[in-house]
Amino acid sequence: MTSAPPAILLFRNDLRLADHAALQAAIDTGQPVLPVFILDDAAPGPWKLGGASRWWLHHSLAALQQSLKQKGADMQLRRGDTVTIISDIAAKTKATDVFTGGLVDPWSRTTDQTAAEALGQHGAKLHRMRTTTLFNPDAVRNKTGGPYGVYTPFANACLALGGPKPPSPAPATIRAAALPDSDTLHSWNLLPTKPDWAAGLRETWTPGEHGAMQRAEDFLQHSLARYDALRDHPGEDGTSMLSPHLHFGEISAAQLWHLAHRHPAGKGRETFIRELLWREFCANLLWHNPAFPDSPLKPEFAAMPWRDDKPALTAWQKGMTGVPIIDAGMRQLWQIGWMHNRVRMIVASFLIKHLMIPWQEGEAWFWDTLVDADLASNAGNWQWVAGCGADAAPYFRIFNPVLQGLKFDPDGDYVRRFVPELAALDARHIHAPRDAPVEALARAGITLGQTYPHPIVDLAEGRARALDAYNRIRSAA
Repeated sequence: MTSAPPAILLFRNDLRLADHAALQAAIDTGQPVLPVFILDDAAPGPWKLGGASRWWLHHSLAALQQSLKQKGADMQLRRGDTVTIISDIAAKTKATDVFTGGLVDPWSRTTDQTAAEALGQHGAKLHRMRTTTLFNPDAVRNKTGGPYGVYTPFANACLALGGPKPPSPAPATIRAAALPDSDTLHSWNLLPTKPDWAAGLRETWTPGEHGAMQRAEDFLQHSLARYDALRDHPGEDGTSMLSPHLHFGEISAAQLWHLAHRHPAGKGRETFIRELLWREFCANLLWHNPAFPDSPLKPEFAAMPWRDDKPALTAWQKGMTGVPIIDAGMRQLWQIGWMHNRVRMIVASFLIKHLMIPWQEGEAWFWDTLVDADLASNAGNWQWVAGCGADAAPYFRIFNPVLQGLKFDPDGDYVRRFVPELAALDARHIHAPRDAPVEALARAGITLGQTYPHPIVDLAEGRARALDAYNRIRSAA
């Protein structure tokens, strides 16, 4: 260890050592490096970390600390106001340079601006590097110089840039600065205590850079070629499940881009790259629209006559709606902190359109329960389903959850896994037990209203109500 003034590295949603522009820039100064992570619950405003994200963050930071120690460094953990803490550390260590990854959300951008001003008063400079997106958010512009509002031309513009530059490897060693007083990770109490709801998370996930790379390599080796065919079937092991690793930056989008391109071209690889670009599109929308998580991009949707139905919202959250594919998805979310991508669309459509509950309610529930809760993607996907965002699905596109279940979970494997009280029901009726013959229900040991609830809404009536509401705001616009 050395007491020379350090280059401070402020980790954020980039909890890795490979392909880390801010880390490499700090090393390139030739100064000892002081890694720092600040848990700032005030900075995101109403969007402070949810419970599932806190669980993931604990384990991801623990993994990063171990990786840093293997390189000869350690990490200072502090909790509180980012600007105050980073300015204090810089002043006490006489650091002149702070390197960090720039985020796209408005609170982080405001924090960076304030931090830069505060550091400047001490003769230090804040360097914001790109560590979380494929491209600089201002680099992808349409022909008039404005931001894109439609996904396909945005994706094509990104592809025209030739892809991100190849990722850099992790440094062999890190010349470490002396570590000031640090919090302990356990003192932050990020993990649940009573009740301990994280058993399914522990069984499913391995947070950290090593776990991210293992999952990526396994997916690319065994599932990429079939990704386009299987990704819509929740009963199949067909998706990458890389979203939480991407959100916390344990693997970069550029790393995945280039790893994917090591595999043969085909529909699976093309679809996977397009999914990375959808994530990039959502980040771009948030960059250019700071109110994106709270307000519809299409202002006429602010007049939608939403319903305030707490019992229905609770039934949806608990997976007790009486609609099996909906209940399976919501229970999967609670059990493992993640939900299959096709089912996310189905449960979102059901909440917004069949129940006429505001999309912001669903967005908030996902924010608290998803291990991959990403502000830009969460807002982008909920607004897409609600029909009020950029490149949105038309509002009148209303998923019928029974037909969706029959199409994408035809044997009922997904429902049987997460709604075990229906497991003995045959595939013909498992997605609509309400319509099953009394004899079939009896053989399966099901009593509707007792062992499994009646549907909380008639699907045809809910659809008609949603279309009527949409027609009213459209005619008033």
